[in-house]
Amino acid sequence: MVAPTIGSGAFFGISYPAIIQYPLGATGYAASYDNMPTAEEEPALTSDPKSPVLDIGLKKTISDFQTLSHDYAEAAKWYRKAAEQGHADAQYNFGLMYAKGEGVIEDDAEAAKWFRKAAEQGFAAAQNNLGYMYDKGDGVTEDAVEAVKWYRKAAEQGVADAQYNLGVMYDNGLGVAEDDVEAVKWYRRAAEQGLAKAQYNLGVMYDNGNGVPEDDTEAVKWYRKAAEQGYAQAQYNLGMAYYYGHGVPEDYVESYMWLNLAAAQGDENAKHNKGILSKQMTKEQITEAQRLYQEWLEKH
Repeated sequence: MVAPTIGSGAFFGISYPAIIQYPLGATGYAASYDNMPTAEEEPALTSDPKSPVLDIGLKKTISDFQTLSHDYAEAAKWYRKAAEQGHADAQYNFGLMYAKGEGVIEDDAEAAKWFRKAAEQGFAAAQNNLGYMYDKGDGVTEDAVEAVKWYRKAAEQGVADAQYNLGVMYDNGLGVAEDDVEAVKWYRRAAEQGLAKAQYNLGVMYDNGNGVPEDDTEAVKWYRKAAEQGYAQAQYNLGMAYYYGHGVPEDYVESYMWLNLAAAQGDENAKHNKGILSKQMTKEQITEAQRLYQEWLEKH
């Protein structure tokens, strides 16, 4: 097994003797900027969908500014006023605006400054985001130990992204001693809140027997939860589990359906293996797999 690493395209690697290989688990960081895609390997910023009303006589909410008028500059003006009065939610939101360059010029140092002010008041999402800034070295000097400190504070308050991020740090020995048991603990907490990345990584841990006894059935359980949310790597691993009969009965139709879903999202392994699998299937099996694929898309 190849040790987990952080980086683009990093895999837990398991190679089977069959024609199809089954790479498992690119560990990354949860991403939760609103409407802002980030790479799987990137740490997460948390952007709460909440729309706090600022307690300074302001009657508009963030949704009023951003959804109705799209006036980010106006939102930034009022967030600054509230933030300077010490309102943690406003400090957090103002930090997000600097991080995303909305209503203000993008400035990581300013984002970190306002996240810190909110984080020091115990605002959990800001604690996670400050951990992110230290993790990536955005606006502050990169410091994995400091990142872990803030991830932990947010994780202990129940922020799923932070729980996931803390799991990744333990998984890879970043800022803490590598500890698979601790990694599993934090992945599980985030997974139980429905975070697809955590569900996927928890499946990987069961698949590889890292931090928990190896258990194909449990691996499939967590892959399925993430796959049902549209997580491509989980769809791929679930498809491969059906191909090999690991944790589920061998089923080429189910395998093809899940590989097809992952391939449709651009997963190159899924594209390759779907082609190999199709040569081992009857036309009737492929037709049924395509029907299930369309049915899944209609339901999701």
